Amino acid sequence: MTTRILIADDQEEVRHGFRLVLDSQPDMAVVAEAADGAAALDLARRLAPDVVLADIRMPRLDGLELTRLLTGPEAAAPTRVVVVTTFDLDEYVHAALRSGACGFLLKRSGPALLIEAVRAAMAGDTLVSPQVTVRLLRHLTAPPPSGSPNPLTGREMDIVRLLALGRTNAEIGAELFISAGTVKTHVANIQAKLGTRNRVGTAAWAWAAGYVTPQA
Repeated sequence: MTTRILIADDQEEVRHGFRLVLDSQPDMAVVAEAADGAAALDLARRLAPDVVLADIRMPRLDGLELTRLLTGPEAAAPTRVVVVTTFDLDEYVHAALRSGACGFLLKRSGPALLIEAVRAAMAGDTLVSPQVTVRLLRHLTAPPPSGSPNPLTGREMDIVRLLALGRTNAEIGAELFISAGTVKTHVANIQAKLGTRNRVGTAAWAWAAGYVTPQA
């Protein structure tokens, strides 16, 4: 089964480089490119790609608004969006993930991580460049909001704390002595209870509510 990808970036050389990397994979195909956000939105709605790779700073429509329009409640068929940008700015990371992006990647991360981000998106996981993950989550720490009771069970909280520390389903399962499939089911239930779109949104909730702290 081939993953169909749309690349949205205003730099032609970036689009060309991404295409070379992704088209080299036997299970991936770039079906379209767009040099601005408005064109990307039109192409995404017409072609229904499996994954959109979106830069943030683009003419006509930026990548954050593009993400919101493709993944938000008004989207007729929500599309997986991975934001790929040069700019390692906290406000971009926060905005992208809150807009519904299922990944945030720095362009300097390299081809292997680009491929991994697309595969993670297709698997329902989220990949964030390691360079920004810890800083992002530490900056989200705050006291739990008053009047907002925690809807999760004890087991679900165990999973959320490990997920927020970057553990995979397999690693969480090994630590809690349950299968990776059981973890995946729990994660889906957790997201439904919290109203989060993906793993990073769930991790952000845990850090922002003060339910997890950085490990040394």
